Amino acid sequence: MPTITTDDGQTIHYRLDGEAGKPVLLFSNSLGGDLTMWDGNMPAALRHFRVLRYDSRGHGGSSAPAGAYTIDCLGRDALALLDALKIDKAAVCGLSKGGLVAQWLAVNAPERLTRVAICNTGAMIPSVENWNARIATVTEKGLGVLADAVLERWFTAAFRGSHPDTVAACKAVMLKVPPQGYAGCCAAVRDADLRADIGRITTPAIVVVGTEDPATPPALGEAIHAAIPGSKLVRLEAAHVSNIERRAEFDAAVFPFLAG
Repeated sequence: MPTITTDDGQTIHYRLDGEAGKPVLLFSNSLGGDLTMWDGNMPAALRHFRVLRYDSRGHGGSSAPAGAYTIDCLGRDALALLDALKIDKAAVCGLSKGGLVAQWLAVNAPERLTRVAICNTGAMIPSVENWNARIATVTEKGLGVLADAVLERWFTAAFRGSHPDTVAACKAVMLKVPPQGYAGCCAAVRDADLRADIGRITTPAIVVVGTEDPATPPALGEAIHAAIPGSKLVRLEAAHVSNIERRAEFDAAVFPFLAG
């Protein structure tokens, strides 16, 4: 299992697929997901890119240290991965928590990005009280008590009814996330507020919103689009995990844009 080690001694699990010499696309996963959440998008992405996926700190095969994480820490993990693999520049696509990481990178390391896709997220995702309650629940009782409710927000009822195997696979991934890793990332999302910063983004950006997204409602993405000069807004008829629920439309909108 390929990993890199961060400056604070944590390991980040990654996969690098595709033809050497192609431009690199970095995917950043959602809270409760891992690098497999992009499996269905890989054929379309590989037509344009060499694809670098990784498990966020706290998830999948990466380290899950106890304690609160920050969006700065998660962003630095992504940069550490690029540095370790000697990748000077990459396109970045992040969804939900990964979308916060994508914004952080565009604000703090624009010289490392070619283009950026900011999907199903906000520059700040409310509310502090809700995040604190989720942290308390998962810490005390584990992810099993949250998983079904989270999946109801990830996918519309119609999709859940027509794609039960896909939903079950996502649940299986979620249940493997260490509770302390999930809680640590919840704290990072709770405390992240990039609203005052994203107006400085100059990297060409596409913002994806799900019209039926209860977790990060369209208004949050629309506010990102309004703040980033020259950004493109795409609305998909999906709930929170639009890259899975509306895969074909997501692929058609995002990857040609990122390829420039």
